[in-house]
Amino acid sequence: MASDGELVAGELRIGGRDRSFTIRLPQAAPDDRPMPLVLVLHGNHPDASGHTMRRWTTFDKQADAWGWAIAYPDGHRGSWADGRGVTRAEAAGVNDVVFLRAIIDWSAERYGTSPERSVVAGMSNGAFMAHRLALEAGDQVAVLAAVAGGLPAALCDIRPTHAVSAMLVHGTADKVSPIGRGYSRHRGLHGRSRTATLSLRETAEHWRAINRCPPGSARTDTTEFSSRTTTAGGVGGTRVVAWTVFGGGHNWPGAPSLPEWDEPTTQEFDGAEEICRFAEPLLVRAAARRL
Repeated sequence: MASDGELVAGELRIGGRDRSFTIRLPQAAPDDRPMPLVLVLHGNHPDASGHTMRRWTTFDKQADAWGWAIAYPDGHRGSWADGRGVTRAEAAGVNDVVFLRAIIDWSAERYGTSPERSVVAGMSNGAFMAHRLALEAGDQVAVLAAVAGGLPAALCDIRPTHAVSAMLVHGTADKVSPIGRGYSRHRGLHGRSRTATLSLRETAEHWRAINRCPPGSARTDTTEFSSRTTTAGGVGGTRVVAWTVFGGGHNWPGAPSLPEWDEPTTQEFDGAEEICRFAEPLLVRAAARRL
């Protein structure tokens, strides 16, 4: 373990592999409640790492604003084993649920972050992985935030043990991972057919059903640039937000536009800030969210 100011670099031995991550600690943590840990997951690219999301988002700033710890894990060869069967991590037999759980435990042991009030936020492949972690580790993850990534159809049969609040953000002009039901651009392992992901609407409905949100509790707020439908009243007070970004592409809301990437980016809101604002009142103990 090496430390650089408020940054801590960590490494864990998982499944015979050394897995790395960086944790950004807040300048000051509140002493009246347990400190949450936010896991921020990057997309699928050979050069992607936790540093990619740290540079691209404002989660470092949010760490100080909210008094939370932020973890930036590194995927295996720039990818996550998200359950679709199409990434380098899955081809290598990586178990990223075990890896991310281990980071939560590692942080709780060393810095006192809450092991049952974590947030997982991801973009693209990271969003798919965030869905998987929330489904399989709801005893540790209280809030899920998925940007530009619907629920992989291959995960639909998982029966979670805990309700998890979900913030789902998707742009209508996303050409890489469409807001409607779509398919991976990559073939599955051993050339198997490409796997499907649910639409934003279907994904929200799936999480509402898991959380047992009562029918008729949805509220929609619309601006010139986006529309949010919030459904509340789930087990343990969980809620689900489906946030449609009009004209938004395969990008992180509020991030700088990259000249080499032609997908449009909304500047209406800061994705990291809104995720923290959504999560703050929903960081509920696992016992209250048990299904």
